[in-house]
Amino acid sequence: MVARADIQQVLMQMRQVKAEMQTQAMAPTESFADRVQQLQQQVQPGSVNKAQPAERVSQNYPDIKPDPNVPNFQTMFSNAINEVNRKQNVASDMATRLEQGDPQVDLPEVMVALQKASVSFQAMTEVRNKLVDAYKDIMNMPL
Repeated sequence: MVARADIQQVLMQMRQVKAEMQTQAMAPTESFADRVQQLQQQVQPGSVNKAQPAERVSQNYPDIKPDPNVPNFQTMFSNAINEVNRKQNVASDMATRLEQGDPQVDLPEVMVALQKASVSFQAMTEVRNKLVDAYKDIMNMPL
């Protein structure tokens, strides 16, 4: 039930963005940079809804009780990106140390780290591609 409420909220936000984009296309009185600046100001820490995601869901859907054990999608995705970045940094550092002749770094160890970084980056790219495809599918749905 929590996932459905979150999906409904995301769909609503996507429809609002789509409507704003269509309005912008009809009336191009402000530049793209001005619009980006407005959106950045809206996202400033002082202007966002300070309620936790679970509280916002319960405000919008009072009959649905969110599960506090379900992790936030943004947090999960951010952690995954940070982990991929960390693996790439470790692999790059190990390769640099091997090139500089560090006796504590072995070639097989470097190769394994480079492969881990490569595989994790490819997996993250595939996840991103799937998210973009899902976004396109949702945006092409009739209202």
